Amino acid sequence: MKQVEDRHLIVEQRADPWVYLHTDGYYYFTASVPEYDLIELRRAKSLQALRTAEPVTAWVKHETGPMSDLIWAPELHHIHGKWYLYFAAAKSRDIVNGLFDHRMFVLENESTNPLEGEWVEKGQVQTEWDSFALDATVFEHKGTHYLVWAQKDPSIDGNSNVYIAELENPWTIKLPQVMLTKPEYDWETRGFLVNEGAAVLKRNGHIFITYSASATDENYCMGMLCASDDADLLNPASWSKSFRPVFQTNADVNQFGPGHNSFTVNEKGEDVLIYHARTYTEIEGDPLYDPNRHARAQVFTWNEEGRPEFGKPL
Repeated sequence: MKQVEDRHLIVEQRADPWVYLHTDGYYYFTASVPEYDLIELRRAKSLQALRTAEPVTAWVKHETGPMSDLIWAPELHHIHGKWYLYFAAAKSRDIVNGLFDHRMFVLENESTNPLEGEWVEKGQVQTEWDSFALDATVFEHKGTHYLVWAQKDPSIDGNSNVYIAELENPWTIKLPQVMLTKPEYDWETRGFLVNEGAAVLKRNGHIFITYSASATDENYCMGMLCASDDADLLNPASWSKSFRPVFQTNADVNQFGPGHNSFTVNEKGEDVLIYHARTYTEIEGDPLYDPNRHARAQVFTWNEEGRPEFGKPL
């Protein structure tokens, strides 16, 4: 039987994939590596070429301290002429109780090519509470940069909610931080009460924020928030939330738990959803330690209302 090429696969065993198309014409890729011990970058002139592009190690976890374990979900951003890497790291893990102790951190690189030069640690992103925090992403709107991230509010049941705040500089937020969504629907609370992994898309007079929900097994899926681009983005009332997932498991083609996405455009100018998924559901132990979440890409379209239509994982 002839093996059919999976044209949607970008990089195997890379969860939480982030793709950034820069003005230099390169696609830059980073993601969580299975060992959770370093941050790697690669670049290529096409999305498919990322699969064979040589990875470069940008940063390695510390031996001890707050950045010494479980390096998760790096994102690469270019702000005011410099490169920034946002990532989550822990100082310890409690495997028995399934507890993590992550905080968000930022690296800076002044080199034209982020695969070169020196990455300087700018420290932890300080938020309103010193609690579990991860999955920072950045976007610019009308001259203001915003940080969107996931965090545990000690006063709210569950694992993480999604927050937004203005940025004073790439590693410092301006308080207040505002909660945009917390797990409340059935599809957001399977296994764990999780909203995380936000990604931002601006189009058609609106700002869309996708996020991932539930446990990181086949229940993992994506929801979406929407606000007018003229609205006060720090007002929770400006945002509407999808009642159902906008992207979820497609068992017919063995694509399970799609999520933690980013957005880009392909060489044809088509909009592309970048995400990870598994090809099976039989996972031994904690799904976070199963390495086979693969980075994938597929084109998506827009409906008559000007909203993204992601379809199903293909």
